[in-house]
Amino acid sequence: MKALLTAALLLASTSPALAQKEIPKAEGHDQCPLGYVNTLGNTCVSPIYYEVAPTHGKACLEGWMNIGMGYCKKKKGPLGIL
Repeated sequence: MKALLTAALLLASTSPALAQKEIPKAEGHDQCPLGYVNTLGNTCVSPIYYEVAPTHGKACLEGWMNIGMGYCKKKKGPLGIL
């Protein structure tokens, strides 16, 4: 189980963007980003697929918005919010 969690964290930290309903909590954070619900474990879940990427302590790229707790979400739609 621990190896599976480590593999998931490594995948999330090395992938530039992932559309996911479930994401691991970013290192150093105990809360979930905007749009995600805390599972009270090591993950956050959402009813909607968001394209997210870990920030690694840096600013979000152009076309992305900071959703907090160590993640950026790709802007979509005409208003760039959905």
